[in-house]
Amino acid sequence: MTADRLTVLVVDDERPALEELRWLLERDGRIETVLTSDSATEALRLLQERGVDAVFLDIRMPGLSGVDLARVLHRFKVPPAVVFVTAHDDHAVDAFELGAVDYVLKPVRDDRLAEAVRRVVGARAGGSAPADDDIAVELGGVTRFVPRSSVGYVEAQGDYARLHTPTGSHLVRVPLTTLEEAWKDAGFVRIHRSLLVALQHVKEVRMDAGRCTVVVGGVELGVSRRHTRELRDLLVRRARPGTPGRG
Repeated sequence: MTADRLTVLVVDDERPALEELRWLLERDGRIETVLTSDSATEALRLLQERGVDAVFLDIRMPGLSGVDLARVLHRFKVPPAVVFVTAHDDHAVDAFELGAVDYVLKPVRDDRLAEAVRRVVGARAGGSAPADDDIAVELGGVTRFVPRSSVGYVEAQGDYARLHTPTGSHLVRVPLTTLEEAWKDAGFVRIHRSLLVALQHVKEVRMDAGRCTVVVGGVELGVSRRHTRELRDLLVRRARPGTPGRG
């Protein structure tokens, strides 16, 4: 690894895909060295011998899968950034839970891969994966990154979640329970079985005949009875200077 440019490892059991991704990455001026491996097991041996800044990782491989390898890397003292590169979109939740920097779908476009490298550079500079701060959303084949700080509330929609921001809403393939756990330290709390709210965006709490609602971004959201007291306690604690609370 150098001070300015990246050393990366590409892992894919399909040789044509491996060579294409290596070729694309070698064209990026931010990358100095591209190593390759055609199995997760071999990649793990290589990573025990030398460090890399990032691993571009296929998911479905014989033996140890890409997700399995990512779980091992997640336990490294200084884990490399992980970018999943796959033809399958059904492991996005695993990627999110493992703190992957990005999730790129095949066939890989130049601009999409360049964005993934940008996120690796950002993660390396900040010392942590940007997935903790924002989340990738796909719209019409274009990936955008929504800052977590802009999300006022999140609504469950089956196995998906809809992020509501001042500029619109975005559907992501991540269950509400996953976001609740991942974002709890950032001040997101459950107010209903299908809703999370960001405490910093709560502008009003209203009580009417025992029914509690909160106003977030001009939208009034119902709070279930089981969550009403906890929510009010949290908001009171946040409002008192020097009082510890979430977020």
